[in-house]
Amino acid sequence: QVQLVESGGGLVQPGGSLRLSCAASGFNSDLWNIGWFRQAPGKEREGVSCITKNDGTTYYADSVKGRFTISRDSAKGTVYLQMNNLTPEDTGKYYCARAFRPSECADLNRNRNMFGSWGQGTQVTVSS
Repeated sequence: QVQLVESGGGLVQPGGSLRLSCAASGFNSDLWNIGWFRQAPGKEREGVSCITKNDGTTYYADSVKGRFTISRDSAKGTVYLQMNNLTPEDTGKYYCARAFRPSECADLNRNRNMFGSWGQGTQVTVSS
């Protein structure tokens, strides 16, 4: 069964860090592009970051560039999202999903519907 499971969320103070994990099962995640998305209450789901299959090119939303880092551990079948210098605007439920074409990573919001096998999400709350 194809599955993506997110973990690592929690409550953190502004300026703090979290590392989210997206664990894949039932398929070889190295053959897929993996994207991270987030959704705040009352807002649309937005793309945060993506890593392509093959060469591991990474993409980031402007709002997280320089603060978030996406990476892949092929041996564990897991994609990570390291989030530093968090702000209250980063609060939301974070989801990972997969897409087949590398071009779909380049514009996550436009290509959101091309992503599938969504996980259940992990909640990130940034608050003092």
